[in-house]
Amino acid sequence: MLLLVAVLALSPTPAHAQREPFRDPDLPLAVRIDDLAGRLTPDEKISLLHQYQPAIPRLGLGAFRTGTEALHGVAWLGEATVFPQAVGLATTWDPDLVERVGAVTGREARGFHARDPAANGLNLWAPVVNPLRDPRWGRNEEGYSEDPLLTGRISTAYGHGIRGDHPTYLQAAPTLKHYLAYNVERDRATVSSVVPPRILHDYDEAAFKHAIAANAATGVMASYNLVNGRPAHVNPDLDEVVRGWTDQDLLIVGDASGAANLVGAQRYFATQAEANAAAVEAGLDSFTENGPDSAPTVAALNTALARGLLDQSEVDEAVRHVLSLRFRLGEFDPPGRNPYAGITPEVINAPEHRALARRAAAEQVVLLRNDGNALPLSAESTKKVAVIGQLADTLYEDWYSGTMPYRVTPKQGIAERAAVSSSEGVDRIALKELASGNYVAASTSDTGAVLTADAPAPGERTGLDVFDWGEGTVTLRTAANGRTVSLDQNRNLVNDAAQPHGWFVQQQFELVAQPDGAYVLEYAGNDVDEPWFGPDKYVVVGADGGLSLGAATPQAASKFVREVVRAGVDSAVAAAKEADVAVVVAGSMPFINGREDDDRETTALPAGQRAVIDAVRAANPRTVVVLESGYPYSGDWDTADLPAILWTSHAGQETGRALADVLFGDRDPGGRLTQTWYRSDADLPDMLQFDIAESGHTYQYFRGDPLYPFGHGLSYTSFRYSRLRLDRHAVGADGEVRVEVDVTNTGGRAGVEVVQLYSRQERSRVRQPVKQLRAFEKVRLGPGETRTVRFTLRAADLAFWDVTRDKPVVETASHELVVGPLTRELAVRGERIPPRDLGRSTPAQNFDDYSGVTLVDTTRERGTAVAATAPGQWIAFRDADLGRGARSISLRVANPDEPTRVQVRLGGPDGRRVGVVDVPTTGDQYAWTTVSAPLRGAAGRQDVHLVFEGRARIDTFTVEEQ
Repeated sequence: MLLLVAVLALSPTPAHAQREPFRDPDLPLAVRIDDLAGRLTPDEKISLLHQYQPAIPRLGLGAFRTGTEALHGVAWLGEATVFPQAVGLATTWDPDLVERVGAVTGREARGFHARDPAANGLNLWAPVVNPLRDPRWGRNEEGYSEDPLLTGRISTAYGHGIRGDHPTYLQAAPTLKHYLAYNVERDRATVSSVVPPRILHDYDEAAFKHAIAANAATGVMASYNLVNGRPAHVNPDLDEVVRGWTDQDLLIVGDASGAANLVGAQRYFATQAEANAAAVEAGLDSFTENGPDSAPTVAALNTALARGLLDQSEVDEAVRHVLSLRFRLGEFDPPGRNPYAGITPEVINAPEHRALARRAAAEQVVLLRNDGNALPLSAESTKKVAVIGQLADTLYEDWYSGTMPYRVTPKQGIAERAAVSSSEGVDRIALKELASGNYVAASTSDTGAVLTADAPAPGERTGLDVFDWGEGTVTLRTAANGRTVSLDQNRNLVNDAAQPHGWFVQQQFELVAQPDGAYVLEYAGNDVDEPWFGPDKYVVVGADGGLSLGAATPQAASKFVREVVRAGVDSAVAAAKEADVAVVVAGSMPFINGREDDDRETTALPAGQRAVIDAVRAANPRTVVVLESGYPYSGDWDTADLPAILWTSHAGQETGRALADVLFGDRDPGGRLTQTWYRSDADLPDMLQFDIAESGHTYQYFRGDPLYPFGHGLSYTSFRYSRLRLDRHAVGADGEVRVEVDVTNTGGRAGVEVVQLYSRQERSRVRQPVKQLRAFEKVRLGPGETRTVRFTLRAADLAFWDVTRDKPVVETASHELVVGPLTRELAVRGERIPPRDLGRSTPAQNFDDYSGVTLVDTTRERGTAVAATAPGQWIAFRDADLGRGARSISLRVANPDEPTRVQVRLGGPDGRRVGVVDVPTTGDQYAWTTVSAPLRGAAGRQDVHLVFEGRARIDTFTVEEQ
């Protein structure tokens, strides 16, 4: 026996026995997670459910933080490569390029992590995949497209780039934002996005499903809003639907203070313990609350456990999701195993990353119009270019932008190609206080100081450059030091800001004309509407001459004479007249013209900027307009007398060189619009109308005449489409068809075309889109070159959500397939949706049509019901088979208000009444009861309408036949 022991002692020990099993990379991941989870105490497990996870020294675990912003490059951590805004990346229609951008972003995230692992996390909160339903959304710049397929393709590419291509390890961990139906900033924590089932499944969910099903995302963030009456942070779909789209683990995270809103603004739960328990039960794994202070979250979760609101098994499951991500990031593996662990900070803004930023910025430029081949510019004949406009010689970062390590402005980029004259086209004014006769003056110090009305005459210190951002909002840049006027903590006006910035953008003002011809200065920062701000938003001149906020009304404010020192239009015209070509760069300021927590009121270009464009065009027939923004513009751009119009997003550090590359023809403009450009704001519905089929917007349902349609974009060459052909003209529901088309470059130069395949279902039980994108490919063709572009279209991709049976369905129908100007018919042999069977329990939310009603939560945990808010509202159920006669109807109702009734009518809301159901008061919106009533004369196939006589809720209903 002693000999045997000695032999065993000398025998080689298996590698995984030399360390804790969770540190053995050769063991299955599930085994490693089980081992580490089993070593954690209950308190340690709870600590891992907060954004800032503490170190656990006894196990050798370091601190871990979720939530590094990386929307178009790594943000908020210091200088990093800044790519075009997300909407610009999508406008490339180039998934391969976007994947490369994602790869650089993930690599630089690793570089920052190597610099400071505890502070710079590898769980990246990007991309944003909410469809860009309404261009007035303040966060439009963060998303990709109004189309879920294009959104899915681009987000999949970006996510794959971030995570890397290793089969085991993650370079970084992309997290999709924000689940679900989130497109409104005003009152965003209390807005309920009312989304009927078909739009929910086919539009909003579809945008998220693509990247998750392709394993291009490792997590999802819950959104601030409510969806059909239930806060997204306690939406059971997080666990029951989203996790069902993949066989890989997902980390579900909360948005900042999202769980606190459950008790706060949303008042959905009475205590934070109840709220946090419900969130974990719904699938949330990580709480983003109170910054780095995890104590309130930990306390609430412990209370929930103690009160039996939450089971330890549910905590354990959330911990497994957290640990799974950390394992895949290679945190617990020995050196040398994780191929991404050796990435160092030297990769940040590497030369090849700068080159990619320039290429991406050029590829996303969209040529909207090009009359008479005004573009590209000839380097030989274009000797002098006037670069004009508010954005001509500046680059702006947005809220989620990284810090640009350098900035090549449009003026600088064009100056590398030609001689340049320039004008910002803004008025320089002086403000003379009426009471004292003194002029407002500013400090010449780089750090600025309080503005004072103490200059007896205009001079170097009194000039104020007025930048017009629309809706009356301006920023004031002082000539004294080139800094923008801002509000300091004592509410004094100081010239210390390099650019408008901050959560509350305190560089916004309005010059308000008074009846006597004078002006008052009104502060218009984002914080002015906060309840704590107070009434004083008008500027007064104090006894010491300093300017500060001190008046609640214009009448009590100091009055000023506005003297124009130099007219912006005049200086712009002067620059344009002496140039061969004028390039006017107009557009938005990302911190002012809408962003997180701030929707736009209009999509029109500010009047002051438009006046400069018109004046420059009158002065120089060769005028090119560059619109630089994170959203579409409305207006008369198609009829304006302008030879050429380009659009670009705020495209990052290489904007100027990229723009010059396109203007001078080094690159063909390869961008295509990812949103409809409407002619006016009047074409848009109420921002709270999430049912795009009902309201008729986005390109899928808009039947008006757009300014520029989804997918639009011109090239410097021309293309001919020919021989659109299908390998079959009929296909079954489980089949597929190969679509081929020949594309020829008929021009004299190389060019880029985005070949887009659309379909239109010609007959259907439901309202179908006008057209819907099914596939696309970006091709580059030399002069005279022809290429055959091939798509594979699955019949299953033509499915839509059938509310009559709660499942996707491929209908038997003819589909028109469209590629460029060519069309072909495809017969799809699917199924015909049978008549509704109302004899089984029918969810009221599965209506076919409606008027006025809203969708609400059946209980706090799950379910969606229909609620009427006023008499006369109704829901309709088309083509219901009532057989030889329906005897009665039963409704599951809740009614916290006065007793009311629901009428049952056939054929329409004013059709023949066949029954009336009395709905009693149930005392609470979640107190459900079943009520019944007889039906008379209800037989055959009918459109059944339930018409509300008052406020009530219906969850389900059943019709019983005779």
